[in-house]
This record gives sequence, C-alpha cells and structure tokens, in this order.
Amino acid sequence: MIKANGLCKKFRRIQNAENEKKKIINKNVEFYAVDHVDIEAGKGEIVGILGPNGAGKTTLLRMLGCLMEPTEGEIIITDDCDNIINDTSDKKRHIGYLSGNTKLYHRFSIREMLKMMGDIYGLPGEVIKERIDNICEILKMEDFIDNRIERLSTGQTQRANISRCLIHMPDIYIFDEPTLGLDIISSQSIIEFMKSEKEKGKTILYSTHYMEEAQYLCDRIVMMNHGKITATGSPASLMEETGTNNLRDAFLAVSEMGIKEDEIKGDEDEQ
Repeated sequence: MIKANGLCKKFRRIQNAENEKKKIINKNVEFYAVDHVDIEAGKGEIVGILGPNGAGKTTLLRMLGCLMEPTEGEIIITDDCDNIINDTSDKKRHIGYLSGNTKLYHRFSIREMLKMMGDIYGLPGEVIKERIDNICEILKMEDFIDNRIERLSTGQTQRANISRCLIHMPDIYIFDEPTLGLDIISSQSIIEFMKSEKEKGKTILYSTHYMEEAQYLCDRIVMMNHGKITATGSPASLMEETGTNNLRDAFLAVSEMGIKEDEIKGDEDEQ
C-alpha cells in the first residue's frame, strides 16, 4: 500500500512583471506543482492519474517513487505484512518506477541489463537467472532479449524498460505513461501485464493520456489540474456524476467545471 497526505512540491520560476515605473522586470515567483494532495492505492488496485500537460502528474509520481523530496506532506509505504517502511532505501526496494524519459544502456542486451540491475539489488546469481527467465516470459521478450537495446523497436524498448522494474519483484509499480507512442499490440502486452500484476495483489499507480485505456484498466481514477485533485472515483462513478457515457467525456466535463471555477475566482479577485 502507498499513501500520501498533504503532499506538496513548490518550485520557483521567472515571470515577467511591471514595476512601479511600468518597466518590465524579471520576477521570481513561487508556485505549487503539486498542491496539498491526498492519494492512496491499496493492494491489488490500479489507480490511474489523469490530467492535461502541466497538471502535476509526473511531479506527484516522482515524489511517490521517492525520486523527489516533497516540500510538505508525508508518504507512507507498507510491506506485505502492513509494516510501515520509514527508510528511503527500503522504500525504493518496494517500488518499480518507470519514467517516460528513462535512458537505457544501448550497448547492452536486455539480458545483460537485467543481470546488472540484479547485481545492483544484491540478488544471488541463481535468483537473477530465474527472474530474468520469468520476466522474459511475462513480457513476451523471448525473440529479442539477447538483442542490443539500440536495435530494438519502440515497443520492444518500452518492454525492456518495464523489465528493469521487475527484477527486484516490487510490491508497488509507479508508471508514467507506459504506453505512450506504442502500437496497439505493444500497448496491449503492457496493459495485460498490469492486469496480471494486479491479480497478484500488486499496487499500480500510473499516468496516461489515453482515456479508453484508463476506463478499461483502472479500479479508480484521480483527475488532476494545476497541481490539485479535481475529481476521484471509479470510472463508472465519474461518468455517473458528470452524466456522461465514457471517461473521455467525463474528463472533459470535469476540466470545463475547473475552468469555470477559475473564471469565477478571477472575477472575485478583481472585485
């Protein structure tokens, strides 16, 4: 199980502004990329994180994956026995994190890369070999596991990328757009993988722009915009609340409500 309470991440950016003499100056402005977010994903649950570009999804996932320090808030991770894990290194051992821009060692084959990852995690040689064979079967990589990564197709490279998240057998998967840019066949094998891991009791958090995929796959949806959660619930409940027939229309309806709220707030601030 993974849970976050009041999670925030604050950044600074340069913004043009007018000074008292009407001259344009550069001004440091603080903003929340993630703004007091509460989120939870349990065992055997797939939670989808949806939102437009810049909504804060990747920042949220990076904090949950212990790759980025929160400005405020806490992250709670428990093991199979529901013991709370406090050490950051131990937390990372329970997480398989997939980023959209992760770079792999192009000169390695997938098998060589997985062996190296197993060594990093301190796994015995026999265990590494057994897990590589198992991962190969799960992700259907038998035909290309010994090919150099630089020679793989986009779909094969993404499966190779996911494979490195499996070698230490994590309890929690955090995937940032795992099917982005993939063809239907490659996407389907990754979707089926997530479903099979859910059935094993694994926890899965992932972001996607593909609404049909999220509707099919997720037990629960979290919609974000401007660093805040704008709606949460099962795909069915979100469609019912917005009076829509599919998750795409539900997402648009929630987004439009958010725009109207921003306009109202803007008018109130001007008065």
